[in-house]
Amino acid sequence: MREANMAEPVSIGALLQSEIVEDALYREEGLCVVGIFGKSNMQAGPLKESLVNTLADKHLFALFGGPEDGGTADSHIQAFYNQEDRVLYLLLSSVCDSRQLLRACQTLSAGAGHSDAHDFWKGLEMQHCLHLLYMFSVCHVLLLVHPNQTFDVTYDRFFRALDALRQKVLPMIRAAIKDCPVSKEWKVNCRPCPPRLLFVFQMNGTLKVSANGSESGGNPDKPKKHSPRRRLQHALEDQIYRIFRKSRVLTNQSSNCLFTVPANQAFVYVIPATDEDPVGTLLAQLRSNCILCEQDTTTVVRGPRRYQQMRRSARQASCSTDSGIPPLGGQLVDCSLKEFLWQHVELVLTKKGFDDSVGRNPQPSHFELPTYSKWVQVASRLHHVLITTTDEEMAELATKVQSQLKVLEGFLEADTKFSENRCQKALPLAHSAYQSNLPHNYTTTVHKNQLAQALRVYSQHARGVAFQRYALQLHEDCYKFWSNGHQLCEERSLTDQHCVHKFHLLPQPGEKPDMDRNPPILNHNSRGRSTSSCNCGRKQAPREDPFDVQGANYDFFQILEEKCCGKLERIEFPVFQPSTPDPAPAPNQPQQLPSEASESGEAEKLKEPSTTQSHTPADTSLSLALSLGQSTDSLGTFGEGDGTETQVQPKRPSLVDRQPSTVEYLPGMLHSGCSKGLLPKFSSWSLVKLGTAKSYNCHTGLEQPGFLPGSSFLLPWDLVIRSRSEEDTGLTEPLDGGSSSWPAPNKTLVGKRGSTGGLGRSRRRDDMARAFVGFEYEDSRGRRFISSGPDKIVKVLGPGGAKDPATRVLNTDMPLYIPSPSQGRGLKPHYAQLARLFIVVPDAPLEVTLNPQVQPGLPPCPVFHPEKTEIVLPSDSLWVLRFPYSYATDHGPCYPPKENQPLNNYKVLRGILKATTANPPPQ
Repeated sequence: MREANMAEPVSIGALLQSEIVEDALYREEGLCVVGIFGKSNMQAGPLKESLVNTLADKHLFALFGGPEDGGTADSHIQAFYNQEDRVLYLLLSSVCDSRQLLRACQTLSAGAGHSDAHDFWKGLEMQHCLHLLYMFSVCHVLLLVHPNQTFDVTYDRFFRALDALRQKVLPMIRAAIKDCPVSKEWKVNCRPCPPRLLFVFQMNGTLKVSANGSESGGNPDKPKKHSPRRRLQHALEDQIYRIFRKSRVLTNQSSNCLFTVPANQAFVYVIPATDEDPVGTLLAQLRSNCILCEQDTTTVVRGPRRYQQMRRSARQASCSTDSGIPPLGGQLVDCSLKEFLWQHVELVLTKKGFDDSVGRNPQPSHFELPTYSKWVQVASRLHHVLITTTDEEMAELATKVQSQLKVLEGFLEADTKFSENRCQKALPLAHSAYQSNLPHNYTTTVHKNQLAQALRVYSQHARGVAFQRYALQLHEDCYKFWSNGHQLCEERSLTDQHCVHKFHLLPQPGEKPDMDRNPPILNHNSRGRSTSSCNCGRKQAPREDPFDVQGANYDFFQILEEKCCGKLERIEFPVFQPSTPDPAPAPNQPQQLPSEASESGEAEKLKEPSTTQSHTPADTSLSLALSLGQSTDSLGTFGEGDGTETQVQPKRPSLVDRQPSTVEYLPGMLHSGCSKGLLPKFSSWSLVKLGTAKSYNCHTGLEQPGFLPGSSFLLPWDLVIRSRSEEDTGLTEPLDGGSSSWPAPNKTLVGKRGSTGGLGRSRRRDDMARAFVGFEYEDSRGRRFISSGPDKIVKVLGPGGAKDPATRVLNTDMPLYIPSPSQGRGLKPHYAQLARLFIVVPDAPLEVTLNPQVQPGLPPCPVFHPEKTEIVLPSDSLWVLRFPYSYATDHGPCYPPKENQPLNNYKVLRGILKATTANPPPQ
């Protein structure tokens, strides 16, 4: 290898990979490896690079430069081989240097969290440890450089961590270098010798020395033997040796230590502070150069003799210094940095080695001075194992080395240990906060609220990088506590009350409840009980809070029907009739568009005449439709006489509209958003006949249990019935007794009740019929009443029955829920729900059509209706329509209104009843 090839420093990887041919003069001579590491501050020039320039007498490293030079924050080793001096310098740069630290800060993203930033710095520190372990394994002498004159005691912990790591990875290093051409001692100890560690400090401007060399306040007549800088060096040596001996970094046997320090040589050097007077500095340097030139009479020699001459001159200088010849001022002359280092390098190059063991029985340590080629072989293998980890042959050993880095955590991560201890102390406090005031079983909402409180307590005490990890552990611990027998069943009833049981499973058909199972098998129960009446209203019974639509709207009333109204005449609603043994529920369908709803409504009207039951009278030639508050089909559907086939028919209903499915059933209740052709397995509505029209007495009201006093009277609904002669055919008039039924001015109507006249053309043509209607509300305590308006309750105090007409309740949207007249003592209001509709159809030629439509919520809440619409009620009868107890779609139940919610969003749409004239069939 020629000197020109090493004019500039190169990376250690490039040095080891290059094929270097040494000069024949130096091929067999030994090589001293000097490593330089340490810290630097934000001074103008880097300290470590300037030291190499001073030691090599060459300008090798640029003293000025910044992080904009494109470097990375990773640790790296640069090498410079001074072939004439037989010294190889290895310079380690890491995050401890100002330039690398600035690069690391720029690499770290601004949005990184505290834990991510800690992991980033932890990775750089681990990398620095591996690089330093590499240098302790291949160097003879190591220089620790520090930017001030105070020893950093954190090095004690750092060296103990490095020594522990070295002991762990020694087997892997031995396996890596077992085939290298070095001595057995090197292979066993994995290093050429116990490296000697030297310390280089830089004095800052705080320490000043007077001109005469004496300290301020001292006696100028008796100057000190040593300069203040040398006395500082001695003090630092004593301090460092005492610290390392006490922590057992240094022991009696040097072969067992990570490094050694000389017992009888200086191992601390303090670089003096730069003089603030540049002119005086230049003059002093010029004077010293002139003196050296006068004293130096020897000729400058090149080649190997130059190194021997330099060693001889250095030895003479040291001998003259040690002989006690005092220089000017009576003080010993301080040596230069190169002289300080060369006294240690000379021991290596002369193969004397280091005898740094102390004690009564000091054991000699091994020492080997390798040639350059041997050293490169060992250094290359260690480089693959400890640093690059990319070589395929060394990949397994490198993986094992990486797995041993956990030993560093106990030494280097003091902040992590503090954070973990702090977080571990905060966890019991957080657990106590979570479990305070908790019931035995509780819901997800309570769990989340208690967890938030526990996290608040935890955040008050926990600190550091382990905060997030232990916060996740707190989450897991609280969830385990909750799910281990404390989780409440999350199912809510149709009245929006949750189940009081702990987490359980529902029994399968035919399976009995079992409390001993884990989880137990139980039916839902909210401990909510209410009192409800049967379909006809004549019998009341307590009921459990329902959790499904079938139990709410069908099962409870079926049980009471066996005891009360099972034999009453009724109008059955169509339900699903399966044609297969295992029918499937229909998938969820989107809400129906208004246009589709209108078309389906017309189709229903078309098919109604053919699906009416036997209670409906025969079709008439003229149907006078009467809509209370709504427009009707007028006469387009039925027409006049027998000419219905000549009328323009609307769109023919599809096959799906006419024939319900026998394979798929509707899982919920029928409403406006359901697909046509689907029916539920059961009907949530009921329509039963209590008796004839005379079975209701308007003077006594309904004789059923639960009604509030005076509130069981139905509202009268007066209907005008017109008997037509031949010339009156085609006239239509409303039959509700409204203002439009009064005669026109100057026109006398004959046939009124109480008028006189004969039979013939003056026979009675008009008559009145009275029906009765009652919207019954029932609260959870079984108290019932009839409503005469959206905000009024029927209250009859004397004989004669209710006076308010039924037109008010029929021409408006009746509320589905109203406040109960008997409120409890609590602050929570009690609501009464629309439960039944009583209709008394008189014995008269009338057709009373029932079409209930309920909207239990704000849009887009659908409109619920029975499985059959436009139901014609036969005359001379008392009918009871029971409304569903709860309303639910495929997506979930429609809960009752809560406190402070407007009740006008829950309503029964107007037009629930309409009456038309039914002429007798021709004879």
